[in-house]
Amino acid sequence: MMLAPMAGVTDVPFRRLCRNFAEEALHDMGQDLTARPGWAPAGLYVTEMITARALVEGNSRTLDMITPDPTDPVRSVQFYGVDPVTTAAAAARAVAMGAAEHIDLNFGCPVPKVTRKGGGSALPWKLGLLQDILQRTRKALDKEAGPDRIPLTVKMRTGIDADHQTIFDAAKIAQDAGCASVTLHARSTAEYYSGSAHWDMIAKLKSAMDIPVFGNGDVFSGDDALQMMTQTGCDGVVVGRGAQGRPWIFADIAYCLSGSKKRLAPSLEQVAQTLLKHAQLMVEWNHNEDRAMREMRKHVGWYLRGFAVGGEERRKLNLVGSVAELEDLLGELDLDQPYPAAAKGARGRKGRPRQPHLPEGWLSSRELSAGQLEMVAAAEARVADGG
Repeated sequence: MMLAPMAGVTDVPFRRLCRNFAEEALHDMGQDLTARPGWAPAGLYVTEMITARALVEGNSRTLDMITPDPTDPVRSVQFYGVDPVTTAAAAARAVAMGAAEHIDLNFGCPVPKVTRKGGGSALPWKLGLLQDILQRTRKALDKEAGPDRIPLTVKMRTGIDADHQTIFDAAKIAQDAGCASVTLHARSTAEYYSGSAHWDMIAKLKSAMDIPVFGNGDVFSGDDALQMMTQTGCDGVVVGRGAQGRPWIFADIAYCLSGSKKRLAPSLEQVAQTLLKHAQLMVEWNHNEDRAMREMRKHVGWYLRGFAVGGEERRKLNLVGSVAELEDLLGELDLDQPYPAAAKGARGRKGRPRQPHLPEGWLSSRELSAGQLEMVAAAEARVADGG
């Protein structure tokens, strides 16, 4: 199992919290958690998406984002890159600075500011560019790591839309370039997060590949994870939105995949304890309580979803400025509430299908024109600047 990168969510405190839940479940079942190089018994917990150019240029915010959790058995970093040379250099630098023992490349982001410049889920349409990025990155990692091969993986979508599918060609290119696995978010760029993920596409990809295939999309519980693996034959699951406000989902997945009937259904008191622990980790990691608590505010609503918490209490919690204040406010709630049905199921905004934002003429050919090549190279700099 793997925690998917989510901007502004999967920082070190959240990743550690998710991993700790999985580790506690495995320990509960008597499984060996002894850490050894290259082994992650409780799964992989990947950084927020790092822009390759920003790392190469030494952006201070990016250096903060890529700082590894010293307690994580395997350090996993995901990069966004559109320029082959820059992406390869960033991956090698991450390994050299001790921040990465596993590199994942993002070719699945559907956000318009990324796809309109040819990046993210738009990029696999250009087969030559994809191949160049993967081959150069694999070569750079091999040169940097020597005989200790750093796994290189990719995350993709099914394609641009129903008429412009990319996953099968792109996944074969990844396999041939030496990638260790492929993760498929089973929606197209056009579908964004709408509707239901096409798990049948995961099954088709699994049957076509010689390397492991991981499934992503609509895993909101341990039972969902088990159903996806049973239905598709995939080698593991990747969870994104399903973990928002419920990091214990990784414990449930560990129980499910181990054949246990145990599931976590925390009371409001237990959720409050987890929320408070999350806040304490945020302050510890950020060394700045004010900034840490501002970051925590988005998590509060996710944690309290479905519980009977009044509007005024929620308003105060959404303005919380310190761990002590958070503890006091949580203590004022009716904590004797069982886990509600409304807290289960889908998380995140699903939205509606939307017209993909792509560079002009992008779909006219599977190869880059000279003008598109120049545009794509410039695009990464704009994303790195937050444009």
